[in-house]
Amino acid sequence: MSSETIQYFGKDLEAMSFAHNYHEWLLDEISPFLTGNVAEVGAGMGNFSDFILSTGVNYLTAFEPSENMYPLLEKRFADNKKVETVSAFFEDQSRQYKNSFDSVLYINVLEHIEDDKNALVHTYETIKPGGHILIFVPALAFLYSDLDKELGHFRRYSKQSLVDVVEAAGFTVNMVKYFDIAGIIPWYIAFVLLKHTTTEGNVSAYDKLVVPIMRRVEQVITPFIGKNLLLVASK
Repeated sequence: MSSETIQYFGKDLEAMSFAHNYHEWLLDEISPFLTGNVAEVGAGMGNFSDFILSTGVNYLTAFEPSENMYPLLEKRFADNKKVETVSAFFEDQSRQYKNSFDSVLYINVLEHIEDDKNALVHTYETIKPGGHILIFVPALAFLYSDLDKELGHFRRYSKQSLVDVVEAAGFTVNMVKYFDIAGIIPWYIAFVLLKHTTTEGNVSAYDKLVVPIMRRVEQVITPFIGKNLLLVASK
């Protein structure tokens, strides 16, 4: 990625703002690693940032390079003294944050980065020894759709491909697992076959009807496959 300004396709992020249960589910999985000083890479308009702050982290630095998303992020946290917003690509700013963060989050972001290994090498330098990187990405290549392409996704990951790129950047993988097995078939039908896009309605319906059930199921039984992957690694 370069430091030039970019526009980001924002209506998908607006739709995802209605995925409250989904965000809470994800937060529950990663909250044990959210302490001290945290960086969120690709914070968008700050939908997930609010969830991060609810865990009681000391300080959040939220990076967003998109020239149409960043003003929304900046406005949202303008009066919050626990948040710094940065209008830049994270890797372009990494040198000034050497050994600064207890955790760095990539929530639906790494798939947007063409050279994902290079980005994670930069990230490694910003994390304190013993700190963590938390990555949540779309999974399964056969689910790659026109929507993925429109959103600027270079790939959907397999478990092995995600582990490989994280380890190549120097991290030790502590946990990696599939997430949201129930979402595979609806995603394939809606976005691969029918070529739909996300809307407030379909996101909200899935979030209210399916997510609460699958959250309980996957807390008991780790799925062998899923629409997404969640990885935790340490420095």
